[in-house]
Amino acid sequence: MSKGQRGYISYLLRLWQIRSAGELVWRASLESSHTGERKGFASLADLFTFLEQEISRAARGQAASNVDEKGGDDHK
Repeated sequence: MSKGQRGYISYLLRLWQIRSAGELVWRASLESSHTGERKGFASLADLFTFLEQEISRAARGQAASNVDEKGGDDHK
């Protein structure tokens, strides 16, 4: 993740309803503004799980990048 992208994730979110087994349910898709990749979700719970994972992944990447900028781990 470059310095300009730290702490920033961008997606185009699409939400729509469909009828399934007589009930209206929400579907969702995300399109990465960086890569154009699209990912579909059968439920809002799946969408939220994915977003939580992405945020965790970005936070781990940012933490690792902060260590690298400081010259790695300080071994005394």
